[in-house]
Amino acid sequence: MMTSATNTGSRARGSASLKHRLAERGVDTKLLLLVPAIVFALLLFVYPFAYGIGLTFQPLAATQEQWGGGLFANYVAFFRDAFIFDSVWITLRLALPAALFNVLVSIPIAFKLRSKFRGKRMLQTLLVLPITLGTVLTAQGLLIFAGRQGWLNRFLLENGIIDQPLQLVNNYLGVMLSLIISGFPFAYLLISSYLSGIDPSLEAAAKTLGANWKQRFRRITLPLLAPGLATTFILTFVLAFSVFPSARLVGDASGETRVLALMAYRAFSEQLDYSMASTIAIMMGVVELIVIAFVFLGRSFLYKGSTGGKG
Repeated sequence: MMTSATNTGSRARGSASLKHRLAERGVDTKLLLLVPAIVFALLLFVYPFAYGIGLTFQPLAATQEQWGGGLFANYVAFFRDAFIFDSVWITLRLALPAALFNVLVSIPIAFKLRSKFRGKRMLQTLLVLPITLGTVLTAQGLLIFAGRQGWLNRFLLENGIIDQPLQLVNNYLGVMLSLIISGFPFAYLLISSYLSGIDPSLEAAAKTLGANWKQRFRRITLPLLAPGLATTFILTFVLAFSVFPSARLVGDASGETRVLALMAYRAFSEQLDYSMASTIAIMMGVVELIVIAFVFLGRSFLYKGSTGGKG
């Protein structure tokens, strides 16, 4: 019995000692719980991403012959083929204004809806309703409402307001309207969340000191809201930059709405050039990262702290 108790005590001390030594090295055995998540991320993100990058260095023989560059032929083609490279500016011309508009419009609406009034919940429901529609249904709704034979044009024609239908879809304007409708609810919900994290007593104290609403917003609310605005802009920009259904359904897929996602789709499904499609997808990510870097740089001029509100 004494020997058994001694062995049990030795194993317990040895186990405790092992945990202590691992803890001194910064190793916590509870970190093993992260193994399933790490494996999941490796299989569903890291491996496909690495495979896609590797695919970009396997250009077709026709691409190498036309553009040269050896293993980098796809990247050479991306930058030298005006039909592909111009789609970068076309996509930015859609995504940046749409994201900026959604953020700027969401700010005053979120401010107004901070207070309590009758019908507030109904109004909030209407503002976020487009989330349930999706981009395809939003585009279809625009075609039905604002198309050449849509309700709006028929109403204007029948009442003699216009002589010929307005071209509101199948162009730049149609895609922009779709991006605003689908992106605004996300911007509004995010900004409302960040605003709710700013202590109202800060504005109240500034008001007692004689600051008007412009001064309170510029010196208190805006700096604290800056991290949230940056995050909201980034998320809405990424959402708009990857636009595909809208550009195809309510845009001009071969002209002014020839976005990068469409170019990748054409390379993949029509030309069967998987390596070029991967190259376009990688370059989409690079452009997004550049824009995100500029946004964070701009945010640093407005706010120097670690966080603001809930951001």
